[in-house]
Amino acid sequence: MAGDGRASGDVPLLYSEGNTAARVALEREVSGWSTIELAERVTKAGVKMNQTAIWRIENGEPRRRINLDEALALSRVFDLPLEELMSLPLEGLDAGEAYFETRDAQDRLHGAVVAIARHIEAQPDSSRAIHEQCLRLMGEERDANTLTDYIEGGGYYQ
Repeated sequence: MAGDGRASGDVPLLYSEGNTAARVALEREVSGWSTIELAERVTKAGVKMNQTAIWRIENGEPRRRINLDEALALSRVFDLPLEELMSLPLEGLDAGEAYFETRDAQDRLHGAVVAIARHIEAQPDSSRAIHEQCLRLMGEERDANTLTDYIEGGGYYQ
């Protein structure tokens, strides 16, 4: 197009493809996977892909385009909805820092759930009080019921 600064014949990438490429790089790094490991995971998800394709998606000039089957496989591998995979990663977010903060929060939750499960086991009559506390924390009866059932059932923590 005239006046847009591109050489004749260049085809612009859709904004979501650029976002997806940035998101693939971010999610791969946060997961601690190499481009080879990500390519293997995408292949296991049903779409043959090699390390070079991953590198070209993330860094290529021009960037390698992502077809729909590849996008769906990537969303499965990263356990993200397709729409989220296509969204721009949050600017200014240090992916490594966010990953470790999330992991630390999960560890604290794990410790709390284990402590509550031990308390319920030692004092089974306290279950209703635990549910009421969960309700105050969660704000909705459905969420509190889910959390209470998870705690009382032991979740995967026991």
